[in-house]
Amino acid sequence: MISDPASYLALVTALGVACQVLAWAVRIPSILILLIVGFGLGQVVTPDAVLGREVLFSGVSLAVGIILFEGSLSLRLSDISDLGRSTVRLCTVTVAIAWALITLTGWLLGFPLELALLVGAVLVVTGPTVIGPILRQLRPTRRIAALLRWEGIVVDPIGAILAVLVFQAVLARTSADPVSAVLTSLGTTIVTAVLIALVLGVLLEQAIKRHLVPDFLHGAVFLAAAVGAFALSNSIESESGLLTVTIMGVFLANRPNLHLEHVTQFKEHLQVLLVGILFIVLAGRVSPEAVVEVAPVAAVFVLALVLAVRPLSVFLGLVGTGATKEERRLLAFMAPRGIVAAAVVSIFALELAHAAERASDPEHAARLEHLGTEAAQMVPLVFLVIVATVAIYGLGVGRLAERLGLATTSPQGVILAGGDEWIVRVAKALGDVGVDVVIVTVYRAALQRARMAGMRVEMANLLSDYVVRDMDLAGLKTFVAATDQDERNTIAAREFSHFLGRAHVFQLAVAPAEHVGADRTETASHLTARTPFAPALEYKELTERAKHMDVRRTSLTAKYTYEDFRRMYGGRAIALFTVRGREVGVVTEKSSLEGELTLISLVPRED
Repeated sequence: MISDPASYLALVTALGVACQVLAWAVRIPSILILLIVGFGLGQVVTPDAVLGREVLFSGVSLAVGIILFEGSLSLRLSDISDLGRSTVRLCTVTVAIAWALITLTGWLLGFPLELALLVGAVLVVTGPTVIGPILRQLRPTRRIAALLRWEGIVVDPIGAILAVLVFQAVLARTSADPVSAVLTSLGTTIVTAVLIALVLGVLLEQAIKRHLVPDFLHGAVFLAAAVGAFALSNSIESESGLLTVTIMGVFLANRPNLHLEHVTQFKEHLQVLLVGILFIVLAGRVSPEAVVEVAPVAAVFVLALVLAVRPLSVFLGLVGTGATKEERRLLAFMAPRGIVAAAVVSIFALELAHAAERASDPEHAARLEHLGTEAAQMVPLVFLVIVATVAIYGLGVGRLAERLGLATTSPQGVILAGGDEWIVRVAKALGDVGVDVVIVTVYRAALQRARMAGMRVEMANLLSDYVVRDMDLAGLKTFVAATDQDERNTIAAREFSHFLGRAHVFQLAVAPAEHVGADRTETASHLTARTPFAPALEYKELTERAKHMDVRRTSLTAKYTYEDFRRMYGGRAIALFTVRGREVGVVTEKSSLEGELTLISLVPRED
């Protein structure tokens, strides 16, 4: 039995990371594994017993605030320049319709009206903790990814504020003017959040731009500012901290010439830890008896959410916007609930119990105590909703997105950066076997050749904001930098590693400088990407040799192996890509090409 908080937190942290690694390996939403592991651990030791309820919920609230701040730092207005109206409607009208429908569902299922309103407010949220992993796995089009990301992050504080307003209305029932009390709370929340967010945002912006904070402290300073803003805002108006950190993150993300990539990377790593810890800890508070008791109601609730509430709220909310029919259909079946729903319902169940203890009117105290008991029973219901919606949407959205042409469950496309003639020929060969290829170049001759060959081409600087941030990566898996500038290849490869992973990013071999020792000419290994092709050639040699070579597709089998292929051309061929079924790979000098596959290569041109 674990009774030491340090040992418990160490175990939860290790399990949280292990679950996410396992989820990545088997390609299922990590939240499912985290909730199952957390539920199992909770049968051995409960977080309340180890940490105490007050410390537990304070830590959960703070962690949720940090996660929302990290997510809001990625919300750039340029991402929705063509989706402004759709995004606003998705985060306002759609939320209002969903709240009304969920409240009605809860009331019809027998919930007290106050509790139905509270659960409705809690369950309008989706959240970055569930949307982010699904988007990383699915990698949909830029437009649909932007809509889902904005909704997931912006609606989280809106749902929390709605829950606060319901809570305030319940507490104000005995006051002379409950409507005035609720409106005052709403106004105070908005004013407090905006003032704190903008003041701290401006201070952070000036501190970074004037170099008042060293680079190595940027991440820590931003974290401290987010935590401070969250706590200060909550001390002024309860549960306003989520809105504060969200506004501050969006403000900073859209300031001109404020480069926060290193801060965002720091926050992303922190988010991975916090998500794992939070889901395991909160799932550990749910008992099997409570789950069994609410399971029938939860099943009806989930069916209503998936089949009626989400489709109706999306289609009615996005009527007359710029969202396409396919985008609306995907949005209608993509609303997994996340950590904010779990945290908020748990916190308000506790707050209702505390409010009952403080109430002076016996009748009102009894009413609050009854609602607190009912709200506590809603905690397992919300967790079942989280598990069910993550499973339904996380496991099913990929096939739907593929049918709608908005994503692929197994991206295999290739980005070839460079403007040489051999690149267009290789891209054409890949396209002929069904591989999606994008050529990125600034050369008009290459642009013309690629378009004549029917290839998709992006006329852009490889290091431009468009390519690094805005280019649509739907269906793309591999990046090969093959321009005539090694430094450009290196920088671009490092940028694409953040999106595609180092395993799928390559750059041509770097040419060493002349008349200098090897230790001074070789680029540091941590600055370069993997080296493609066999043999691995530098740009100049590869380009010269390719002028006298043809691109060839060769079927390798047990009877005609890669060694037979090499002997046939006397080692003069250059192996480039392999296609095995639907799986596309880049050949390297360490590749073991066995089994049946199609090899795409450059071979000496026949006289």
